[in-house]
Amino acid sequence: MHDLHFYPGNASLFPHMLLRELGCPFTLTRVDRDNDAQKGAAYLALNPHGKIPVLVSGGRAIYETVAIGLYLADAHIEAGLAPAIGAPERAEHYKWMTHISNVLQAEFRAWFYPHEFVDDPALADHVKAALGVRLTASFQRISDQLGDRPWLLESGFSTSDLYLLMMTRWGRTLPKPAREIGGLGAHAERVLARPAVQQALKAEGLEAPFV
Repeated sequence: MHDLHFYPGNASLFPHMLLRELGCPFTLTRVDRDNDAQKGAAYLALNPHGKIPVLVSGGRAIYETVAIGLYLADAHIEAGLAPAIGAPERAEHYKWMTHISNVLQAEFRAWFYPHEFVDDPALADHVKAALGVRLTASFQRISDQLGDRPWLLESGFSTSDLYLLMMTRWGRTLPKPAREIGGLGAHAERVLARPAVQQALKAEGLEAPFV
């Protein structure tokens, strides 16, 4: 049994959608982020960095969004949401999961919380301006690589498509929304059409427009 510590629309949305796609038993534990519960002693015992999400599986607490996604896909490899270990396309799976985590998600942190990256609050707007350009360029490169394919991996739908949907959703806040860049809007619609994704959005109380 897996237990996902989540907050609606947070970085926990990706593993939440993934759990539903996998069809495995799980529970949801909502973190009272509005009252900084993620900074409390009980949560810090699970994740000393005080960030959401955390997945508790087999008595072990796993944090970092990409780590949770990689773990779940491998723990339920029979679901086919990641290439088999040793398969040639496994490298592409690692590439996309790492890229989305290290580039998009990392830079969205600065986009949403620019004050954490400056020692002068007056410079926060400069951080956002620079990140808007960088994120837009990153989404464009991803769209270019996606091309006419329906999914990021040639083998078909995978965890990376769910992860990218969450980033495209966050990208609705950019000066040029990510959905308007190349084929990313169409990609998002394909992922959003999946029943498991709709179930996750409903369970978190998220409402359209989703991206």
